Order: sequence, then C-alpha cells, then structure tokens
Amino acid sequence: MPAEHFHPVNFDPTVSEPDRYEAPAEHGRAYRIGIGGPVGSGKTALVAALCRALGGEIDLAVVTNDIYTTEDADFLRKAGVLDAERIEAVQTGACPHTAIRDDITANLDAVERLEERFPGLELVIIESGGDNLTAVFSRGLADSQVFVVDVAGGDKVPRKGGPGVTTADLLVINKIDIAHLVGADMTVMTSDAHRMRGELPVITQSLVDTPDAPAVADWVRKLVR
Repeated sequence: MPAEHFHPVNFDPTVSEPDRYEAPAEHGRAYRIGIGGPVGSGKTALVAALCRALGGEIDLAVVTNDIYTTEDADFLRKAGVLDAERIEAVQTGACPHTAIRDDITANLDAVERLEERFPGLELVIIESGGDNLTAVFSRGLADSQVFVVDVAGGDKVPRKGGPGVTTADLLVINKIDIAHLVGADMTVMTSDAHRMRGELPVITQSLVDTPDAPAVADWVRKLVR
C-alpha cells in the first residue's frame, strides 16, 4: 500500500478512561494522596521517605497495592517507617489500575478500616502497583495524585505523555543521581516534563541524596494543613 494511504492516529495525551466515581466530600475524613507510576520507578521508596518525614507531625497511614503479593506493605513494615497496624495491603489480582480507577472498592474498604482503627487520621497515602503511563487514580479514591517516573526509563518518558505524566497533580522524576550512568539528559527530561504539564508542578529528586524527599514532603504538608 502506498505510504500516502497510511494515516497516523493522534491521541490526546491527557485522556484516560472515564472516571465512573464522583469525588467525595473531604470534610470529616483523612486526606487521600495516590502515588502511581511504572514498575521500579521508586514509588514504595517514596512512600517510605514520606512516612519518615511526616510521621512525627501528621497522623498518617498507608494502603499498598500489589497484584498477587503484599510485598510493598511487607517492605514498609520491615523498614519500620510506620507502626504495622497503619499499613493495609490490597491484592488487586489484575492490572493495578483496575483497583485504583475501575473498581476502587477494595481500596476504599482498606481506607475505611484505617480510619476506624485510627479516628484522628489526617492522611492516607495510597500506593498503586507498578503500571503504565495511563494509570491514574479515580477522584473517588484519591484527592490528589502523584505520578513517579525515573531516569532509568530514559529521558524520553515525559514527552511520551499519557495521563499519568500530563494530569497528575505532581510529577516526580526519581533517581536523578544515576542519570549520568543511564545516559539520561536531565535538561531534556525536565524541560519536556514542564512542556507536557503546563503549570502543574514537577519535582526532581534522588532518595540517595535526600532520603526524606523534602520537596515532596513539603508539597504534601501544604495539602494536608
């Protein structure tokens, strides 16, 4: 077939599956922050860092999502970043986005158990299992969303777009300490991220250099307080 007969399809990088849930009223319950991103981007390490940074000043708890295991929850418990009773694990049994967007029941149940267990709870961090660039939280589950990518995926990741990169309330570019080892150009990566996101914030970080994720922790403080 002649080349002129091929027509590329252009996708809006901000479009995801329709959100079937309405955002609930925030009054009288803990604020919920969803943390998503690809496999290995550093989501669990970021959750641990936030627990260390904020656990002494904000009454918080965590819900983790894994497909078949409770590995992320087990990691947080073993790390001692929170009391074990403050960590709930959800096993999705399918692609992680199904439990954070398509059917959020299991996550809502986990959040409600934590709120019943700790009546003064101010913040629940909900960590998604590793997923792709389209994986965003339903606003019926998360009040604000953080999307985490890392330099090992290459400096092309932000310009690939996808709702995770373009619409999350905060984009975190992680593991910048190894950018020179994997050939990622941070100038390109950050400029593309800002171009794709407009006025939405972007934070670059290395949890090796700043183990308590101070910039992300400050962003969370402003939301909760």
